[in-house]
This record gives sequence, C-alpha cells and structure tokens, in this order.
Amino acid sequence: MSSAVRLDILIPVYQEGAAIRRVLDHLAANVRTPSRILICYDHDHDSTLEHVRGYSPSPFEMVLVKNEGTGVHGAIMTGFRRSTASAVVVYPADDDTNAGILDRMAELYGEGHDIVTPSRFMKGGCMKGCRWTKAALVRTAAFLLYHAAGLPTHDPTNGFRLFSRRIITEIPVESTSGFAFSIELLVKSCRRGWRVAEIPAVWFERKQGKSRFQILKWMPVYLRWFFYAFQSRLKDLTWAVWILGILLLYALTVLLPKFADKI
Repeated sequence: MSSAVRLDILIPVYQEGAAIRRVLDHLAANVRTPSRILICYDHDHDSTLEHVRGYSPSPFEMVLVKNEGTGVHGAIMTGFRRSTASAVVVYPADDDTNAGILDRMAELYGEGHDIVTPSRFMKGGCMKGCRWTKAALVRTAAFLLYHAAGLPTHDPTNGFRLFSRRIITEIPVESTSGFAFSIELLVKSCRRGWRVAEIPAVWFERKQGKSRFQILKWMPVYLRWFFYAFQSRLKDLTWAVWILGILLLYALTVLLPKFADKI
C-alpha cells in the first residue's frame, strides 16, 4: 500500500483507565498504515489521560483532543474537526480485537470507497455478549436497512467506521447525540452515489470501563435516518413490506423495552 494513504484513528474515550493501554498495544502491533491517534476526551480528570500520556514507545503520533461539545457525539465531532488525514476511522475505546482490519480498510479507501464499514453481520463477523434486547434491536434494524432499504452494508448502524475526507468536509452532520452521525453519513453518502465497502469484524460486549451507548435515549435520532434510508426505495417496496417494517420497529423500540426487565 502507498505510504501516501494516511489514517487518523479517532478514539472517543470515557474513564477507560489502564484498559486503554491494551487497545493502544493492539493498534501498535497490527496497523502498518501511516497513522496518528486522536484521543477524544470530555474532561481533564478522565482516568484515561494519565495512561495515554505515559504510553511509550508508540509508532503513532498521539494527540489529545478535548471535547468542545458534550457527550460522545461532541467528542467525535471535535475529533473530525481536528483531523487532517485523507481518511478517518472512528475506533471503539474498548476494541482490542479489530485493529488487524484497519490496513485493509485503508486499502479499500484507496480503491475509491468513501465509507468502509466493519460488519458484525456478514460472513466472518460476529456480535457476542450483549443483552438480547440490544442484539434484537440492532439486528432487526440492520436486516431491514440492508434487505428492504438497500443500504450496501449488513451493519449500517455500526459506529466503528472509516470516512473519507470529502464526507467529513462536504456532508454536514445534523444529528446531535450518540452515534447517529454514523448512519446519517452512510445514508447521505449513498444518496450521492458514493461507494461503500464492508469487511467482517468481530464484536464483544465491553468488560472494562463505562459504555456510553444509550439506545433508548438515542432511538428518536436513529429513527430519523432509518426512515430517511427508505425514502428513495418506497416506490420499489410493497406496502406489506413497509408496514411490516414499521410494526417490527415499533415492537422492538416501544413494547420490548417495557417487558425486557421482566423476562
């Protein structure tokens, strides 16, 4: 691969503590693409920072980026503004498994893809260890968006993703919370006809640190882009399929959470 292909690896962190070292070690051992790492944090007392500052030696330039907004969305948007590479990967702060696919993601970007999506739901990928309610929500949304809306990835809601520089500079982000920006940029890029690739990835429920994934709180924002994805396909869908999708989504987002704690 050409050394001209560079990555900014953007990692939003929140009280990761010493666990961040395992992730950095994993990146250092597996990524050969010329890269730098942007650690995006909320406040100066975050337990992650002392372990990042003391981390050496590192084959990457390490940059600390303080959140100019609020929450994980603000941290990632701040990281986007501070990024300069031709491609940016949003990488989970607890992922010590998937660094080995970043070079291939960079190659796919170099082949002309504006988005490269690690996929938990294609052959070779997996999603393990999370609560069945979360798994049902994510898998159902992914199934509908791929098979009914026609998005070119089996895992359209995954926040772990590579974005080209032109996506970051040319597509305004309207979402204001969570990881909804990721599906927003995906569906907007598809509307423009920009190329999307996917690659198998594995996912295991976080065991250390604090997760900021709040599916019910962020659901209204996700739903906006869920339905946006269907707009260009409505003429090709039968009403039966469309109504079934709405009923399934309602059951999973409204009814299921009410009974989840009772099961």
